[in-house]
Amino acid sequence: MGLDKHPLKELVGKLVVTKEGKRLGIVKDITFETKTGELIQLVVRDPTPHIRNLNVEMISGKEAMLPYNSIIAIGDFVVISEEDIA
Repeated sequence: MGLDKHPLKELVGKLVVTKEGKRLGIVKDITFETKTGELIQLVVRDPTPHIRNLNVEMISGKEAMLPYNSIIAIGDFVVISEEDIA
């Protein structure tokens, strides 16, 4: 996916929504592969009830892990595609 470059500090604190406009939570952090630098997952805090219905990894019920490749746009919000979450 060819997303423009965005520093981590621009993403942290942004609302994560689906392309249908459903709120999922707030970006807390990003995980990445240290050897290659490949971005792996968005760490989302304050998960909404909708994100709990998706098949995503949850950490202590307080954070969710969304695949980075599910991001389709970054602007005022981080927009993800539910279809790309597997």
